[in-house]
Amino acid sequence: MNPAPTPPPTELPPRIRRTLELVYGVEGVTAARVWHWEGRVAVGVRPAAMSAPSELLRRVESAVSGVREPEEQWDFGLLEMEMD
Repeated sequence: MNPAPTPPPTELPPRIRRTLELVYGVEGVTAARVWHWEGRVAVGVRPAAMSAPSELLRRVESAVSGVREPEEQWDFGLLEMEMD
């Protein structure tokens, strides 16, 4: 009996992958999510315990400035903390 085939891993678009790389490169980011719609991108981050959220969001926004398209709207926010 052959095992059921596993679906291929979902490959992120290069621009979204690069955005995540840049966001995770910002000191104080412990988790990140990126959502993309036509003409709009949203970035959510979870800060480390000692990070000031407003300062962290400013640094994340600055880090991704190179991948932003002029006609797009970008939103930045905080992810909810995980509860154990």
